[in-house]
Amino acid sequence: MGNVIGDILPLAVGVAVSPVPVIALILMLFSKRAKINGSVFALGWVVGIVVVGVIVLAVSGAGDLSSGGGPSTAASIVQLVLGVLLLLLAVRQWQQRPAPGQEAAMPKWMRGIEDFTPVKAGGVAVVLAGVNPKNLLLIVGASVTIAQAGLSGGETAVAFAVFTLIASATVLVPVAAYLLLGDRATRVLDELKAWLSQNNATVMAVLLLVFGFVLLGKGIGGLTS
Repeated sequence: MGNVIGDILPLAVGVAVSPVPVIALILMLFSKRAKINGSVFALGWVVGIVVVGVIVLAVSGAGDLSSGGGPSTAASIVQLVLGVLLLLLAVRQWQQRPAPGQEAAMPKWMRGIEDFTPVKAGGVAVVLAGVNPKNLLLIVGASVTIAQAGLSGGETAVAFAVFTLIASATVLVPVAAYLLLGDRATRVLDELKAWLSQNNATVMAVLLLVFGFVLLGKGIGGLTS
C-alpha cells in the first residue's frame, strides 16, 4: 500500500493546488456568512472528491483493472489518455495567462460570493472539486492507480482517504485558520488571494504539465512492462 500512496501523492497535490477554488474560499471567508459558508464549502469540496473517487473505484473494481497484482492494459490506457488530456489542458492554461502588467481576470460568478447561501457555497465547492476538468482527471487518475494495485477493501479505503485529505488541505487549512484565529488570519489570506489571482494560469499550466507527464509515464510503463 505504501507504493500506491506514493504514486497518488503527486496527484493529490495537483488537486490541492487549485487557485480559483482557494480564491473563492478566501472571498467567502471575507463575506458576511464567513464561518458557515467557509465550513460548508470545505465539506462540499471533500464530498466532490469522494463522490468522483467512489464512482471510479466502483467502476474500476467491476472492470477488474488489476492484473496479477500489476496494472492491466485497460488501466494503463486510461492513464495514458488522462495524461494526454492533462497536457492539452496545460497548453490551454498557458495560452490564457495574462500578459506582463495585465490584471488577471477572474470568473464572473465570484462577484456574487458575498451573497452566497450555504447551499450555494456547498454546491459550488462540489463542482469545483469534482467536476472541473483538471481535478476530475487527477481524481480519476488517482482512483485508477489505487484500483489497479489489487489492494484489499480496507487498504483501498485508507489509500483514498489519504488522497482526499491531502487533496483537501488547501481548503481545510484556511477554514481552520479562520475559525481558530478569526481576523488575525485575514491579512495572510488576503495576500495569498492576491498572489493566486495574478498567477493562477501559470501555476495551473505548470501543474497540468507535470501531472500530465506523470500519468503518461505510468501508462507507458504499464503497457511496456
